[in-house]
Amino acid sequence: MAKPEMYVTLVCGPDCDMETQAIRASLEYFGARVMTHWVGRPSDLMDVLSGEDVMLNTDLIILNFHGDEGRFIMPELDESVYEEGEPRGNFGPDEIARFTKLAGHIVIGNGCSLGDPALAQAFLGGGCRIYIGPDDYPFGNTALMFALRLCYEMIQNKKSIQEAFAITRAMDPEMDMYRLYEQAAAKSLDASLKL
Repeated sequence: MAKPEMYVTLVCGPDCDMETQAIRASLEYFGARVMTHWVGRPSDLMDVLSGEDVMLNTDLIILNFHGDEGRFIMPELDESVYEEGEPRGNFGPDEIARFTKLAGHIVIGNGCSLGDPALAQAFLGGGCRIYIGPDDYPFGNTALMFALRLCYEMIQNKKSIQEAFAITRAMDPEMDMYRLYEQAAAKSLDASLKL
């Protein structure tokens, strides 16, 4: 077996299974090794955010979730099912800041409004080198194509994440809502990419 082109940790939020399966199948076809995590409760996402459940050589983490108002939509459990210390409700900047320890990682929050600046800053504060997400509400096909094209450019055409982001974003006007935030600059590259 040849060495994988890229190592991806793919995290599936509630009601995102079809899109997650499409991303996984495509990335594996491109030559990536994909570890998929299915989020059924908050601790499942917490384990990824803490780095505890991320492959050691992960190049990219894709958080494939629905989002609303800059928050990851989480499963709703009966009160008796939550474990001690498990937060209730959706994950916004406070929860991300509390649990994220992803030093040097590239993370995509691929769901509606998950490119919110406060959420992005929480990821960067948790050590992420780069965080990408849409600051508005893309159609499902747009989110799927964004993830696929970005990874295609990185794997097939050996583009840097910044180059792949620029190419992918230019693919469709609907993708203008995607933002890239970097640790070093701690700001959005959106200004330099707008025409």
